[in-house]
Amino acid sequence: MTDQLADLPFRELVRRVRACTICADVLPCGPRPVVQLSESSRILVVGQAPGRRVHDTGLPFNDPSGDRLRDWMGVTRDTFYDEQKLAILPMGFCYPGTGKSGDLPPRPECAPAWRQALLDRLPDISLTLVIGRYAHAWHLPDGEASVTGNVKNWERYWPDVVPMPHPSPRNNVWLRRNPWFEEVTVPALRARVASILAER
Repeated sequence: MTDQLADLPFRELVRRVRACTICADVLPCGPRPVVQLSESSRILVVGQAPGRRVHDTGLPFNDPSGDRLRDWMGVTRDTFYDEQKLAILPMGFCYPGTGKSGDLPPRPECAPAWRQALLDRLPDISLTLVIGRYAHAWHLPDGEASVTGNVKNWERYWPDVVPMPHPSPRNNVWLRRNPWFEEVTVPALRARVASILAER
């Protein structure tokens, strides 16, 4: 399918992504792919999948996780939602529903159907933020078995990729146990983001 998508104009590819219904039968709230991208995007944010609030509003990271992520990056909402600057492509584009301990994993059909075709259309990406274990598994195939292991080894991927924990409030315990992330990695990340955004 990726070969077929490669010949599509960019606008048509994005239109098809936003109209995707391949998981419609198993999505509890129906399909609503939430993505943000432009061929001129400089920074790529790779999350897991939209939560319920994001599904309802159609705006990626429009929740407390997004507030913390923007703080980690050192950017305003206006900058974050400027597709000319930031692309946002979660591993699953639609809200997958909620399980016993939080949202369900991204639907497995999504990434094979669309991901590589979209990544191939982002030639100007200088920094990719890889957030959470499903994103780590796809974007860091030679990485550690755990999110913590990848995040601790962030300098291995620097300056093009930054493995990150999920900014969800559910991760507060992890952040308390790993204070080095906000003390060391976050300041480096903010400086890198500022440098890239200042180039235009």
